[in-house]
Amino acid sequence: MSEPVQMSKPVPSQPPQSSQPAEPGARADVIHDIGYRHYDGPRLGRAYAARSLFVLSLRGSFGLGRSVKSKILPMALLAVMCVPALIIVAVVVYLKRDTFPSSVTYPHYLSLMQFVIAVFVAAQAPVALSRDLRFMTLPLYFSRPLTSRDYVQSKFAAMFSAIFLLTALPMLIFWIGSLLASMPFVQNLEYFGYGLVAAALYALLYTGLSLAIAATTSRRGFGVAAIIALFLISEAVAGIIWAVLDNNGHASTAGWALVISPNSLIQASVDWLFGLTDGSSDFGVPSSLGGVVFLVEIALIAAATFGLMVRRYRKI
Repeated sequence: MSEPVQMSKPVPSQPPQSSQPAEPGARADVIHDIGYRHYDGPRLGRAYAARSLFVLSLRGSFGLGRSVKSKILPMALLAVMCVPALIIVAVVVYLKRDTFPSSVTYPHYLSLMQFVIAVFVAAQAPVALSRDLRFMTLPLYFSRPLTSRDYVQSKFAAMFSAIFLLTALPMLIFWIGSLLASMPFVQNLEYFGYGLVAAALYALLYTGLSLAIAATTSRRGFGVAAIIALFLISEAVAGIIWAVLDNNGHASTAGWALVISPNSLIQASVDWLFGLTDGSSDFGVPSSLGGVVFLVEIALIAAATFGLMVRRYRKI
């Protein structure tokens, strides 16, 4: 009789052994405490982020917080804007004149120095926008509570403030010079106000146009060239059209050519708004209706360029 077959017990499967023998006392897994803790402080939110971006962009417009090389051009342009005003004030005080020369005072001084303003805008507007596009830092901004509209508002406000400082500082120099020369206080205070209005209009219009162009390209050089071309070509075309119409007996309509040039548009608007011309010169707004149209155009251009920028950054 055959012997009964004994059934062996199942042997549990063993995990594959490592070729390296485990060290005595080693654990398979360890949790390391490296000191991370949850943030329990205040959440500063969108307003703080937008304000920080504004301050950063404004400082960057003058090269503050950046390399020495980045400070040279904006600071040099600021000096170019202010040094002629200081010279004029020094001469007026030395000669003890009771008025400034009418062709170089307050708002008219800004018109004479419009090329310096254009160069500053062309150089700094791409710095404000093109660098973020080129180095793809926008996703870092938008990963925070900051929205695309907040980004555009901060950049627009920073560039507006930078241009306003550039243009308002010579106005302040003229006004302080009038006090030193004992000129009529009330009259110069009024003209100082006219100059500040002109500075604000320059800042508003030049900011809108320059940032709208800079937002279209990530190449800083292309942005600089396009902004300079806009201001120079528009000024030349407006002057040519005005001269042709004026010389051919159409002086009443020649003033409408000024709507093409940002500088001429602001100069004519300020002169008409505050009555700074005696009416003998044809270079200005064509009529009272023209003055209203000029001011409305400045507002519409600023609003339209801001809207285009918001739409542009919503797609990024």
